Amino acid sequence: MKIHKEGYSTIFVILGVLIILALPIIFLVNVFLISVLVVISLSVFFLFIISFFRRPFRVIIEDASAIVCPADGKIVAIEEVVEPEFLQKKCRQISIFMSPVNVHVNTYPVGGTVLYSTHHDGIKLPAFNPKSSELNERTTIAVQTAHDKVIVFRQIAGALARRIVNYAQKGDVAFQGQEFGFIKFGSRVDVFIPLDMEVLVELNQKVRFAQTVLARDI
Repeated sequence: MKIHKEGYSTIFVILGVLIILALPIIFLVNVFLISVLVVISLSVFFLFIISFFRRPFRVIIEDASAIVCPADGKIVAIEEVVEPEFLQKKCRQISIFMSPVNVHVNTYPVGGTVLYSTHHDGIKLPAFNPKSSELNERTTIAVQTAHDKVIVFRQIAGALARRIVNYAQKGDVAFQGQEFGFIKFGSRVDVFIPLDMEVLVELNQKVRFAQTVLARDI
């Protein structure tokens, strides 16, 4: 396991702030127990921040007939919808909620060619809110597979998220399980798949990026 490159600047800034907060208390408060509790509390918080930016090693599942999960988290929606931005037709939406304790790396659910990749500014609704898919800061990416299926997926910032990182560019060659982005703090990823695919996950199921198969060609 290693620290994701997107976390370095945040980790160093927070470390500096915590040191500035801790030193006056340690040297000015003449109560040993209080000083110890402050140091322990700030250390636990700092370890949490570090853990948020962890980048674990994963054995990637590569299956051209499958949609592989792009994020760690929990399935919060499986429903038939009209995807209005790119597909503009009925499809099935599978949504993964990423809590602050989850790994926040995002990976391509399929391999193919990136047809579309764009960023939208937005508000900060909680990521589990269904409206967050349309109103929050988000990115939308579409990939055409070797079997001519077009899969759309969307990174959505949550109430705490402050930055969505999206490396995907139109024309890129995408590899299933390859990292394409990162979302800082609580967030959500929506995946839009054809209606004729078999869904292999269920509501409230815990899933893992690059390993859990969300759906498969029938």
